[in-house]
Amino acid sequence: MSFLLPCPNCGPRRVDEFSYGGELQARPSAAVSPSGWGHYLYGRRNTAGLQTEWWYHRLGCGRWLLAERDTVTNQVKRTYWRATTRDPPVPLQGEKVLDWRARP
Repeated sequence: MSFLLPCPNCGPRRVDEFSYGGELQARPSAAVSPSGWGHYLYGRRNTAGLQTEWWYHRLGCGRWLLAERDTVTNQVKRTYWRATTRDPPVPLQGEKVLDWRARP
């Protein structure tokens, strides 16, 4: 599996520079059972198609990011920081992305 993953800080990099952190999912409440925590930590949907995933840029900026990636083709739709989901996505090769902060 080899593809480019655009880091919002460092730009497009080989996926080998990152560590996969799993699918994005809602964290359970504090009153969840041990079985519920087990499912949260180890259970995965593992569906074919577009999913949002955690990635850690271990050989770059050392930050966690979210990537929307098609698990069938490994095509990355966009990447972004968790706390700043309103930031514009990182443009992929040949793609033009409008900046929501730009004034007309």
